[in-house]
Amino acid sequence: SMDDAVLYELNGAVGNLILNRPDRHNALGAIELEAMLSAFETVKHDPEIRVLVVTGAGDKTFSSGAALNDLNSGRITPDYFQSVMHELAVLPVPTIARINGNIFGGATELALSCDFRVGVEDGRLRVPAASIGLCYPAAGITRFVEKLGGNAPRRMLLASEALYADELQRIGFLDYLVPRAQLDERVEELALHIAGLAPLSTRAMKELILQAESGGIDGDRARELAQSCSESDDLQEGFAAQREKRSPRFAGH
Repeated sequence: SMDDAVLYELNGAVGNLILNRPDRHNALGAIELEAMLSAFETVKHDPEIRVLVVTGAGDKTFSSGAALNDLNSGRITPDYFQSVMHELAVLPVPTIARINGNIFGGATELALSCDFRVGVEDGRLRVPAASIGLCYPAAGITRFVEKLGGNAPRRMLLASEALYADELQRIGFLDYLVPRAQLDERVEELALHIAGLAPLSTRAMKELILQAESGGIDGDRARELAQSCSESDDLQEGFAAQREKRSPRFAGH
């Protein structure tokens, strides 16, 4: 049912989105994708949230990507899958993929749609499109090329190669690589660190980074965002905390 296929909860300032179908390798079918979209709407309109962690349940698979039976039967289309990835990528808050195991197919894109990726040493990644006979969707290929550059997209797509964790870190897919026993600690450390930063700043800079990646920054918007940061109470708090040699307590205004 809809209510447990994907779980969303807010702990303090940290949102957690959990793909909760470990028995199906956290495959993303119609129900899961719809539940994700609804969680993204919640995130978009919640002023309390400062960072979102996206993870799979269990300890084998982060996600196996789009559910092939739902694709075959037409219950979901590649375009719909792409639109859900896009909504994740453009969320206003920083996002962390807690990659708790293996990644297959479109789950590669799920991870690339997050701002940060933390993976485990025994994880591997494979995009099986060419071994099934599919052509990966255009928007997805664009994301692979923009995010990874180099020859990694060819290795993933043209060679359908299995890439292991150390290699995934070397090509810049993983930002952080940890032993499985340290995954929770590392993700929590990163999430709490980001949650403690000035949210107007992180939201402003994320918006501008996304613009820069997709063709260029809108100068007027950049000035507007910079101004709202420089006129904020949080900036005064940031200066005060530096003077007083203490941690800042940012309120988000």
